[in-house]
Amino acid sequence: MVSTSIPCLWITFCLHLCCYVNTGIAQNTKEVILLDSKAQQTELEWISSPPSGWEEISGLDENYTPIRTYQVCQVMEPNQNNWLRTNWIEKGDAQRIFVELKFTLRDCNSLPGVVGTCKETFNLYYQETESEVGRNIRESQYVKIDTIAADESFTQGDLGERKMKLNTEVRIIGPLSRRGFYLAFQDVGACIALVSVKVYYKKCWSIIENLATFPDTVTGSEFSSLVEVEGMCVSDAEEEADNSPKMHCSAEGEWLVPIGKCICKAGFHQKGDACERKYSELIMILFSPRSKYSTL
Repeated sequence: MVSTSIPCLWITFCLHLCCYVNTGIAQNTKEVILLDSKAQQTELEWISSPPSGWEEISGLDENYTPIRTYQVCQVMEPNQNNWLRTNWIEKGDAQRIFVELKFTLRDCNSLPGVVGTCKETFNLYYQETESEVGRNIRESQYVKIDTIAADESFTQGDLGERKMKLNTEVRIIGPLSRRGFYLAFQDVGACIALVSVKVYYKKCWSIIENLATFPDTVTGSEFSSLVEVEGMCVSDAEEEADNSPKMHCSAEGEWLVPIGKCICKAGFHQKGDACERKYSELIMILFSPRSKYSTL
């Protein structure tokens, strides 16, 4: 019988190592973050069922700042069913949610004595609710998103050579209709370290185009959807006749397909994204009989 403590210690080591390799990734400005486990330094306090399954541990990021992660390595016994559930995530206006997982996974062939019991995948689920539902996990109420497999898994040799193979997987859920949701991770007998979980949605940020202002707009519920948005003319501009300004917000948070435009009102001309009064018009106003400057 081989103790499972060796694989668990191996995962903990990888968590400290992987954070130094995974550096310099810029935040996508089209993303609105709902959950980022790596950004939370205090305990996450997610629900583990049974309690002897997933374990919350500490790691270090690239700035030696503590981060909270989860691991499980119940590879010796068959028929594992270990669940981990996040806290409730309020979705706001989002309909289409992105889930980014970063994790390490041990190669079963590198663990002696686990033939037939060790797995190299885990399952991702979600449950929509209008509010928090307590701490009990009712498996039948969760919808499966996907089975998650590692592109690369670790071996004992990788550990000795200090190699790091951090896997990143992104899944999409939606359309969502309730106020919030839970994510859940089901382990069926793998040796996994869940390094970080990031949940976000995308929006098109406000922009001025063709002298019209388009507000922040949440993307649609489908990958191919385009959300049509009416623009509002900037100050001292008006809609071109029968050609009101419109743009379309894509599922990736990009403004596309501009239609129509605004034009500067009489006596004004365009300068950048604004309309300013023409010089000749300004002179006439300054020296008109009603102007206080006309007597200078």
